[in-house]
Amino acid sequence: MRIWVNGAFDVLHIGHLKLLQHAANIGHVRVGIDTDDRIKKLKGFTRPFNCFNHRKEFLTSLRFVNDVVGFDSEEELVEQIRLYQPDAMVIGSDYKDKRIVGSEFIPKIIYFDRVDNMSTTSILEYEKDSSNNR
Repeated sequence: MRIWVNGAFDVLHIGHLKLLQHAANIGHVRVGIDTDDRIKKLKGFTRPFNCFNHRKEFLTSLRFVNDVVGFDSEEELVEQIRLYQPDAMVIGSDYKDKRIVGSEFIPKIIYFDRVDNMSTTSILEYEKDSSNNR
């Protein structure tokens, strides 16, 4: 089975690892990651924390990930999904009531619950707050 996962994967954390491990238990995992410019547009000028090449290398080094591709727009994301022709997508359960870009080309959406309420944003906010108190 071909499994699609996408996101920024800016700061890799246990929630990402568990989601990717779950996806790998289902099939061959391709991860689509946002380019640096796209992350800046979506999350602000202080992001990404890690550049595209580093994020890609982090992900490709994981045994749960078979390959990684980048995208700079919704249109490129949809095109990557269409080219890969996934059987399913694994995505965080926080997307249950949100629009999932490219879902019309994915036969099955598998929702994965957050681990310990982890998110890159909360990690970076914690670090920022901690450094201000030092």
